[in-house]
Amino acid sequence: MDRMADQTLQRLTTLRNGLLHLHKALMELERAAYERDVERITSAGQYLNLVLNDPWFSWLRELSQFIVLVDETLAQEEPAGAEDASRLIAQARALVAPAENGERFGRSYWQAMQRDPGAVLAHRDMMQVFAGLA
Repeated sequence: MDRMADQTLQRLTTLRNGLLHLHKALMELERAAYERDVERITSAGQYLNLVLNDPWFSWLRELSQFIVLVDETLAQEEPAGAEDASRLIAQARALVAPAENGERFGRSYWQAMQRDPGAVLAHRDMMQVFAGLA
């Protein structure tokens, strides 16, 4: 693999890891809010079912699907090019932009940031990842 391909692989891996960290933090915050506002989650199976099927968690599926897209790109036999990495980074940046009046994910993300300092810290961490990818 040449140096350019190594750099592209590293950029995509860094993006993936940052998004996974953000996703995990948001999932934990949503679980805590669900348990506070709806009911206690008593098993891993119940939690998985809620994550997959309950509207409470549905806004996070867009981020989950994007992480899968990055994973699929990393797993391709033909290595991703620098343009592919730049495009995915730009898409990720647009996705994780909190927006009070934005699309579903952006709006829900903004709301999470308003109610939970943990979401603000996770967002800060993701912005640091993006800064390192510039």
